[in-house]
Amino acid sequence: MKKIVVQTIGLSKTFKGPLPVHAVQSVDLTIEDDEFTAIVGPSGSGKTTLLNMIGGLDRPTSGSVSVNGLDLNKLSDHELTNFRLKHIGFVFQSFNLIPVLTARENAEFILLLQKYPRIEREQRVLQLLNEVGLQDKVDSRPSQLSGGQQQRVAVVRALASKPDFVIADEPTANLDSKSASNLLDIMERLNREEGITFIFSTHDQRVIDRARRVITLVDGKIASDERR
Repeated sequence: MKKIVVQTIGLSKTFKGPLPVHAVQSVDLTIEDDEFTAIVGPSGSGKTTLLNMIGGLDRPTSGSVSVNGLDLNKLSDHELTNFRLKHIGFVFQSFNLIPVLTARENAEFILLLQKYPRIEREQRVLQLLNEVGLQDKVDSRPSQLSGGQQQRVAVVRALASKPDFVIADEPTANLDSKSASNLLDIMERLNREEGITFIFSTHDQRVIDRARRVITLVDGKIASDERR
């Protein structure tokens, strides 16, 4: 029986305002170990909000989200930050690279915070940068990289520490077909060989075609959940 990595019960998020926005509504969801899952739906359907709550970046209005059996609602902000650092990898649409650091230094940043030995950090990161075709850009800063290259650095950063699971918000949005295919190959290999669970938010058919589970959100609710 596979381990449950993520479980949400009645998970909801409402953004207050003159007209409240019910971004996510009563979502019950279970993600098991080793899954390769795509969350799809039209813009404004709640995909990013759902991922942010699963990753502990945003707190729900009601309901709960548990990771490895731990209820994230019960953690303080400091405890939640440490938990994310040790257990969750993130790939953001906006990359969130540090401008003054090189590609290698950005990719190593999480490992540095986790106090990995220097040799281990370098070997792991250089291997992954090579696999995504950035072996000649390791000393380049973000301003010297294209959007697609920055995206690949962000993906390497998320994967380097071998997290329990990776949340990827539109990870192939800025990549050409060849780069997207190479990146998905790497993610599938790490999913298969290292057991890293992947949860994608995507509009990209290339990602959807590779996913082994596709969850469709409409108006903040799960409209369908297809396993392949």
